[in-house]
Amino acid sequence: MADEVIPYLGFDPMSRASFLGVMQGLVASRAFYVVEREGRVRGFYRASRGEGRARHVARLGTLAVAPEEQGSGLARSMIEAAIATLYADGVTRIELTVEADNPRAQRFYGKLGFELEGTMRHAYRRSDDSGYVDQLLMARLLSAASPG
Repeated sequence: MADEVIPYLGFDPMSRASFLGVMQGLVASRAFYVVEREGRVRGFYRASRGEGRARHVARLGTLAVAPEEQGSGLARSMIEAAIATLYADGVTRIELTVEADNPRAQRFYGKLGFELEGTMRHAYRRSDDSGYVDQLLMARLLSAASPG
């Protein structure tokens, strides 16, 4: 619920007690991953798989890194580990969305090989905003030879 993170997390600000319920739902999904350093949660993300004909597709989301970890390489290592794990499980396409007003995240994902595929206009509205926020769909195709 850090001020620097919450606008881009997909959840409106809430108390720690309320967020506990959200966190329990994420953990129950069995597609949620937590990264700890020195016994403290420093980051997390969700990686969900497509079904049927889209079984080769994974979607990354709900990514957050503790503000004091930003710039440390933690987010990069989290995503690279997720990509390697997903690739080993047969994923060849990874999708994510990023807010149009978050250029830092757009650059970050671009450096990791994700490409812009489209804009979802007026995708949602934050509780403290009067306007809507566009989301950008980005994806990365993994080659048959290697995920890198």
